[in-house]
Amino acid sequence: MEVDYPPGGASLPHTHAKSAFIYAYVVSGSIASKVNDEPERVYKAGEGFSENPGSRHLVSRNASMSEPAKLLAVFVVNSDDTQLTTHHK
Repeated sequence: MEVDYPPGGASLPHTHAKSAFIYAYVVSGSIASKVNDEPERVYKAGEGFSENPGSRHLVSRNASMSEPAKLLAVFVVNSDDTQLTTHHK
């Protein structure tokens, strides 16, 4: 899944499917990310991170207010899981 963030853009806090292992790769720009209780971190183009099943992705946003950013998320998931992402308020 490709995720494009405009300058200052962000995703809502979310959890992925219970069986989903996720590898995220920053294609361009920089992405601020916080998963579970880990500290928030900024990943630059060429860097990546992973999420284990059931992880809560509390922060996922473009770290820049002036440049776009792109993230590629690779899901390894049980084919019975049809909803890949659940957003939280």
